[in-house]
Amino acid sequence: MRVVQSATDSIRNDLFTDAFALRPLPPLSEHNPLLRRTPRRLRRYVRWLPHAAVSAFAALLALVMLDRQPGTGGLLLTFLACAPIVVTLFRPIGAFWLSLGGILATSILLSGTPWHPAGFASHLAVTVVVAARTRPRVAAEMWLLTIGFGALLSAFNGYGYGSADVLQTAVLFGMVLFVVAATRGLRDSKQQVAAQAAVTQVERSRRTLLEERTTIARELHDVVAHHMSVVAIQAEAAPYRVQDTPPELAAAFATIRENAVAALTELRRVLGVVRSEDPDAFGAAEPEAPQPTLADLGALIANVRDAGLDVEHVTTGAVRPLPQGVELSAYRIVQEALSNVLRHAPGATARVEIGYVPVGLGLRIVNGRPDRLAKPSPGAGHGLLGMRERVTMLDGEMTAQATPDGGYEIAAFLPVAPAAEAAA
Repeated sequence: MRVVQSATDSIRNDLFTDAFALRPLPPLSEHNPLLRRTPRRLRRYVRWLPHAAVSAFAALLALVMLDRQPGTGGLLLTFLACAPIVVTLFRPIGAFWLSLGGILATSILLSGTPWHPAGFASHLAVTVVVAARTRPRVAAEMWLLTIGFGALLSAFNGYGYGSADVLQTAVLFGMVLFVVAATRGLRDSKQQVAAQAAVTQVERSRRTLLEERTTIARELHDVVAHHMSVVAIQAEAAPYRVQDTPPELAAAFATIRENAVAALTELRRVLGVVRSEDPDAFGAAEPEAPQPTLADLGALIANVRDAGLDVEHVTTGAVRPLPQGVELSAYRIVQEALSNVLRHAPGATARVEIGYVPVGLGLRIVNGRPDRLAKPSPGAGHGLLGMRERVTMLDGEMTAQATPDGGYEIAAFLPVAPAAEAAA
């Protein structure tokens, strides 16, 4: 009972629901093998080859019928047989029902003939076109309805349910529709395989890119970590190699070692995770240090001053805790800006302005003209790109431009929603 109910529901959904909905036959796609073999100047015509083939068959069938049955009766039969073929180009399921209706009208007009040759050819063409445009299940349903409808006509006209016409029709329609459905299924399978292959290729390319980036990150970690370790060790051992080391020189070496160790720690925290297949395992083996905030800005500026940069720090507005993302991004922006001054504007002075306003946080880092005698370090612009990405992530605004006196200015505004500030 359930099988019959399921089959009935399938037929109703496929052949009755929205049977006359508009479903135009699309032209051949650009990836069609026939179109790819066609010269480019003819492709716009070849794309419409299926439409031309269906229309040509309908016209040929109409000419044959008018030649064999001239007059008004022949014209009516021609219309009943050929109209459904043309309708398959726009409303395929509706064309199937029109074809069945044409067979019924032809049987009545011809006094009991269940299958007129022209009606038979027309209905076969309609079912082939509809089967080529729909799922294989629809082809099986059309075959069942066609055989049942033909058997009823044969029985009503006195031929019997098992007449030779019914059996021949069942065999011929079944063979043709099976070939059409199998061809369509094979075509759909090839398209799915091609689509899956394209997705696989994209994923493979993406995986290769990620693997290459991971390899580069590991090599970067190895190289930079090694050199920073050497710098830290040499800076620690240098005061002991010189007798009566001046306090200023010893303090400078100590600062160099502290900076090298801090850079090495942060490098391991950021890049060291690529050494482990399980990022959580790395985090468990080497706990991450707390992320810096604006409260750590004083230590950062003091460290930069020890490196030789004259920095002025000004804070305006009511200092208050901000969301962690804003605090971290602001700290990183100031850190990168001051690092840029050290690298690209040696000998210049810098000014860091932090402005707390009710709707957010303002940053301004400006430096003066660099010393002409000092040689600046070349850069690739990654620092500015990183700052812009952080500001964009927070829906803020940022400008970076040269100043009239030959220096450089970075200004950023990081908005803070009242709800986010309350959560902080």
